[in-house]
Amino acid sequence: MAKRELEKVYEPGDVEKRWYRQWEDNGCFHATVPSDKPGYSIVIPPPNITGVLHMGHALNNTLQDILCRWKRMSGYNVLWMPGTDHAGIATQNVVERQLTAEGKDRFELGREAFIERVWKWKGESGGQIIGQLKRLGASCDWERERFTMDAGLSDAVREVFVRLYNEGLIYRDNRLINWCPRCHTALSDIEVEHEEKAGNLWHLRYPVVGSDEFLVVATTRPETMLGDSAVAVNPNDERYTHLVGKKVLLPLVNREIPIIADDYVDVEFGTGVVKITPAHDFNDFEVGLRHNLDRINVFDESGVVNSAGRQYEGMDRFTARKQIVADLEAAGLLEKIQDHALSVGGCYRCKTVVEPYLSLQWYVKVGPLAERALAAVKDGRTKIVPTQWENTYYDWMENIRDWCISRQIWWGHRIPAWYCDHCGAVTVAKEDPTKCSKCGSDDIRQETDVLDTWFSSALWPFSTLGWPQKTPELAAFYPTSCLVTGFDILFFWVARMMMMGLHFMDDVPFKDVYIHALVRDAQGQKMSKSKGNVIDPLTVIDAYGTDAFRYTLAAFAAQGRDVKLAEERIAGYRNFVNKIWNAARFTLMNLEGFEPAAVDSAKLELSNADRWILFRLNEAAAAVDEALTTYRFNEAASDLYRFTWSEFCDWYIELVKDDLYKGDADRQQSAKYVLWQVLEHLLRLLHPFMPFITEEIWQALPGVGDRGNFIMLAEYPKVRPEWAEFSAAATEMELVMEVIKGIRNIRGEMEVAPSKQIAALLDCKSAESLALLKKNEAYVMSLARLSDLAIGQGVERPAEASLQVAGDVEILVPLRGLVNVEEEEKRLNKEITKIEKDIEFLTKKLQNPSFVERAPADVVEKEREKIAEFSNKKQILEESLQKIQRLK
Repeated sequence: MAKRELEKVYEPGDVEKRWYRQWEDNGCFHATVPSDKPGYSIVIPPPNITGVLHMGHALNNTLQDILCRWKRMSGYNVLWMPGTDHAGIATQNVVERQLTAEGKDRFELGREAFIERVWKWKGESGGQIIGQLKRLGASCDWERERFTMDAGLSDAVREVFVRLYNEGLIYRDNRLINWCPRCHTALSDIEVEHEEKAGNLWHLRYPVVGSDEFLVVATTRPETMLGDSAVAVNPNDERYTHLVGKKVLLPLVNREIPIIADDYVDVEFGTGVVKITPAHDFNDFEVGLRHNLDRINVFDESGVVNSAGRQYEGMDRFTARKQIVADLEAAGLLEKIQDHALSVGGCYRCKTVVEPYLSLQWYVKVGPLAERALAAVKDGRTKIVPTQWENTYYDWMENIRDWCISRQIWWGHRIPAWYCDHCGAVTVAKEDPTKCSKCGSDDIRQETDVLDTWFSSALWPFSTLGWPQKTPELAAFYPTSCLVTGFDILFFWVARMMMMGLHFMDDVPFKDVYIHALVRDAQGQKMSKSKGNVIDPLTVIDAYGTDAFRYTLAAFAAQGRDVKLAEERIAGYRNFVNKIWNAARFTLMNLEGFEPAAVDSAKLELSNADRWILFRLNEAAAAVDEALTTYRFNEAASDLYRFTWSEFCDWYIELVKDDLYKGDADRQQSAKYVLWQVLEHLLRLLHPFMPFITEEIWQALPGVGDRGNFIMLAEYPKVRPEWAEFSAAATEMELVMEVIKGIRNIRGEMEVAPSKQIAALLDCKSAESLALLKKNEAYVMSLARLSDLAIGQGVERPAEASLQVAGDVEILVPLRGLVNVEEEEKRLNKEITKIEKDIEFLTKKLQNPSFVERAPADVVEKEREKIAEFSNKKQILEESLQKIQRLK
């Protein structure tokens, strides 16, 4: 592989395209089977083929890629299984909108032609998110890419359906489901988006049959009263005990319905009396089962009142609501209307208000499956990180309801069930039957419904590996090592994968589940187009480069805490990328003609600075490995940032310059060797986080990239025992650096120009620190920019000096002659006066009750922080002024 010179300025665009293409072309992402390496596998949460890369995808896939690159470099045979989800409702809506624009609809095309149209769209436009994931640097095994409606995965879906049906775990029943009146399909709970809205609580008067009494019923949905089967009170509510067992006359419909007692009723809500409509409310449905009540469906599939609604037949549900309220008021049966906040469920695609709807659907009996999935987390076979999500998982699994798996759309896995029009039997089979399994009639027709998208997704960890065939991939990579996902699908996807994996593979689908938080804006608000606070990942990648973007996400990915993202933070990490680039250019300029393989490291004379940086590099490698092992991505990123910027760039590169430029041949050789070692190790440590810039620099280093390798296939740095022995030298060096920092602090306080050399005295309180600083005197002279340095014990002190302390060493810098006393006194007085005015202004502001009461709490807190900051600065300036005045 030809060497590349590093450009003066790092331009990520060309670098990213070039290296990603080379990685793919050379099979760097491909997992080999069989392999003598231990296996490590992750399945990607399959994005919808209709989707585009958003911040949730970016965070999720960045964290997965960090793990996969780290494990690949750590000697594992890594399979990161990619793929996309067919996204039934979302994809069908996309194609239906296209047809509408052409003046057509799917019914006009017919089912087969419509499905062909969807496949055509998928081939031309679907799955663009895969290209966007590649821009993010995702090192997925693209040769094994899967799609939930691939032939192999479809076989797995049918196999699972048939087995569960034969085991009595799939059944068909007339129950309540979430129904979209526009999309004309059942929805899973996750496909219903709830939003708080202002609503009303209507108090309706139901006449008690055979008396002059009325029961006042409080309801948020007066239109469903047409389907009431009872009114209910709490059995312990003494106000209504005498009425239990009697009947009320349902207003407007004039149908007698019973008054029942049930613990479901909250005596504190409304009047303590509720109407029970089993066909239009999930809780009422359960009450209806307990009391054997009629289920009266009053709406059709479009949310229009049907014949059961009598005089309201043909009205839209919300039009009917207005008319019913008006008719009740006219009849004197509307007692009052109260404002009432509501959580209104809408279809996640078309936003239509979802209707609880009585419908004949297919269900999975999840109770027996949930028991094993619950036990697997409790006994530690699957670990959820952070552990706080375990209780949420337990709560869901212990209160789980049967899963409605049928959808009334065309795009998806068609349910493998056939109905016999001769005898009414149902045939469920892996292969398409030609005759009824009961009576042998050929007058059979297939179920028109398709399966819920989550059904095929639940099989993802093993269906993508070739199940139901016993493939080498399945043997090598199941159970998978880790699942990285958001908390919002912990139940809807993760729990279902757990149930299916344990049932069909007799093992958990993953050993660890890492739950990441949301990416929010800088103020902690959820990103949304309506708020205008959405940050587009592709836009920031174009502006700042992929590496800076990825590092930002990792740096803020603290367990259990949402990621607060702002473009300024990404810009800050772009500066970090540039810092690495400049450090690499400096290193390479000083490695001209250097051959690492020719160096006998045992014969090198290492300086204290050399030993210190190698010791710290060792510690950084151990800390990063430990942080990644425990999914503390932000700590790994923080450790690397600190070592790279503060220790390598700000200290070691400065410390080594004298050796490089003024040292003898041996010192130069040692300095070059350590500089090369640190940069080469650092690039490998950084690679999982910053894949592109690290590959570009690594290929330019002598002795590594010229072997035709890639950094992503190089070994991840391990702790080197020989470097761990440098702890004493590192401790010595820390004192030298503290002394240099002390002198620099004094220079800063006195505002001495960086170019001006000054004198300093070091008063050592021990013989050890005296000897140590004498040995490292050159470092102090050079990095503190000193003209004179006196080191001793009990040194004669100047009359006026600025003092700092480092360990048992007092640092003294003579002030006389260092500054222009009159000018410095004027400057300090001017600064103090300005700060006093700022403090006075802020104090008055905070004493103003209207500001404190009306301004947001965080704004008020920031103003208080400013006062504290200004007061601290004023104190420092006053101390400096006193020192200056003593020189007059």
